[in-house]
Amino acid sequence: MFGKSYLEKHGLTREEFDIILEILRRPPTEVELGIFSVMWSEHCSYKSSKLHLANLYTTGPQVVHGPGENAGVVDIGDGLVAVFKMESHNHPSFIEPYQGAATGVGGILRDVFTMGARPVALLNSIRFGDMGNEKTRYLLDGVVGGIAGYGNCVGVPTIGGETVFHHSYNQNCLVNVFNLGIARKDKLFLGKATGEGNPVVYVGARTGRDGIHGATMASAQLSEESEKKRPNVQVGDPFMEKKLLEACLELFKTDSVVGIQDMGAAGLTSSSVEMATRAGSGMELDLDKVPRREEGMTPYEIMLSESQERMLMVVKKGTLDQVKKLFNRWGLSAEVVGRVTNDKSIRVRDKGKMVAEIDLQKLHDATPKFSRLDSPPFDLLKRRKVDINAIPQPRNLNETLKTLLASPNLSSKKWIWRQYDSQVMTNTVVKPGSDSSMVRIKGTKKSLAMSLDCNSRYCWLNPRLGAAQAVAEATRNVACSGARPLAITDCLNFGNPENHEVMWEFTESIIGITEACEALNTPVVSGNVSFYNQTDDSPIWPTPQIGAVGLLEGDVKPMEQFFKNEGDLVILLGETYLEMGGSEYLATIHGMEKGSPPSLNLQREASLQKLMVHLAHNETVNSMHDVSNGGLAVALAEGLFGPSREDGSRLGLEIYLNADIRPDFPLFSESQSRVVISCHQSKMDEVLQTAREFKTPAKLIGMVKKDRMVVKLNRAPVIDMETKELEEVWSSSLSSMLSMTRV
Repeated sequence: MFGKSYLEKHGLTREEFDIILEILRRPPTEVELGIFSVMWSEHCSYKSSKLHLANLYTTGPQVVHGPGENAGVVDIGDGLVAVFKMESHNHPSFIEPYQGAATGVGGILRDVFTMGARPVALLNSIRFGDMGNEKTRYLLDGVVGGIAGYGNCVGVPTIGGETVFHHSYNQNCLVNVFNLGIARKDKLFLGKATGEGNPVVYVGARTGRDGIHGATMASAQLSEESEKKRPNVQVGDPFMEKKLLEACLELFKTDSVVGIQDMGAAGLTSSSVEMATRAGSGMELDLDKVPRREEGMTPYEIMLSESQERMLMVVKKGTLDQVKKLFNRWGLSAEVVGRVTNDKSIRVRDKGKMVAEIDLQKLHDATPKFSRLDSPPFDLLKRRKVDINAIPQPRNLNETLKTLLASPNLSSKKWIWRQYDSQVMTNTVVKPGSDSSMVRIKGTKKSLAMSLDCNSRYCWLNPRLGAAQAVAEATRNVACSGARPLAITDCLNFGNPENHEVMWEFTESIIGITEACEALNTPVVSGNVSFYNQTDDSPIWPTPQIGAVGLLEGDVKPMEQFFKNEGDLVILLGETYLEMGGSEYLATIHGMEKGSPPSLNLQREASLQKLMVHLAHNETVNSMHDVSNGGLAVALAEGLFGPSREDGSRLGLEIYLNADIRPDFPLFSESQSRVVISCHQSKMDEVLQTAREFKTPAKLIGMVKKDRMVVKLNRAPVIDMETKELEEVWSSSLSSMLSMTRV
């Protein structure tokens, strides 16, 4: 019965099975094997990453709850906390893009509101193959539709994110979803099962056969057989989620709840095991009491189903009638399916028969923890080697800039985000399209800014530097809004960890994230690891996605990236160096993905971010925009693509640069720790003096004009174009490419 193929079906090795025999001192039942299988899966146990994750920077005075809970929690003052997390739903979205993305949204919402927080903002980072890949349009349509269909219906705004196209994602798209909620610090709820004899209550949707072994599927790389795994993909119901959300938040106002956990990956198994393990208690379950929507479900199917919109909670004795009445009023099931015990074991009965009995402490302690071998790619030095002087110099930099602005990764993503409701709840104060998005907290003078970032090309060339840069850019984007960066969440997307090169990318990325978080005082408070994003021998590029959250307080006006007034002066903060490696310019214009990524001085980055927050709070500047992918020329152009003026005209620029090098390098270098700001002429001296106080280089480079973007290098025009022409190319490119794509 327990042959090699049978164990492989469960994602278990022979060595792991032998450990199971030692723990149980007998052969496992089918249900027990299923429990071990999912709880020891990569998705649930982090067995390849746990040793490295322990090195992350996770503490600080602002941290209320760090990694280990359903979501991270940071203090934002006045008795309030921000609760946030990012999760992946990559494999399900590749197999069934609409439902995979939709249930990813549903799952991350539950991770946040299970802690007592009302979700107020969603963001997403989605990555697909190149535009010439025939499956890209199918996946993009499905994923965007699933995110919009679920988020819009449940009534939580999707306010930002990022979209990337690259051939490394041709066979493994990435769908990373971020959610943030607000709660009172004294009304947080944790996923713990405490109090011997307390009832264990199942609430929400009924259990079906969808999603069985979803966690195991997410812990294996894709193959040609993956398309046949649609039954492993969950099916979501956003209207059920909305009822569950409101019912839980209403219940949290009572004194009934002891602990609560989302039935996410591994369903009833993970929620019951994790709640009891965290509390050092035990739990008994009676599967006869579990609400079902399908006939003839086996105990194995009930325990491993990943049907959506379900929660497991422990309530106080004597409050059961109140709990049932509340959930029934919302049209939801609320059934007692077990009780808390004190013997540190999980016991599962079906029709009076014991189908599983496992010592939770042994299950937890025996969880595999791999110290996998790692080594850098054999061609790493070749990747990083590029002769900059041998790169042909473009004859027409107007056309070069247009080509960059029209490229899939730099062009407008309005076609995507206009499908999302970004205004529901009426809290959104900075909508999609700027460096970061922002929501206000009603009844206070506080707002929260959020941004998602990762340059996977940098990470492919230098994962430590690339991961640190992802932290720096995400937090820099938050600071560009005027908000003080508080903390980050991560979603670490990599290939097969059994591949030594992939594991090296992962370990180097962890080091980079840690170094950046320590220097910028932005601890990691939550996150997710997604391995096995690989089809056959083709892993994705390393993608340690970072989500940053920042706080804006008082009567400070949020900053956006768009220039505001004709006559304002344009100032560049930071230094530009000859750093073309890994740039969009090399990739898009010259077809070269190589070189060393730009350097990153974390002390300078920290000073820059503090300067930006100071300038915003002192109302010294009118706009701030991060210089990142595409370099200075792209950042300047993007600053012109704001809302149209009342007379229908567009703003323009007159920029003066000085450099003793060919013009394409200063225009498209991606040197880090740079920001373009604009201010009234009367504020220039104050801005430059403040920059000196923060030890940040600052240089006046031009003025906001009208209608045209003109850039002169050493007084010679190198770019001279109408703003309208640039914006038309930028805004229409993605939709044009998609209309030409055929599935």
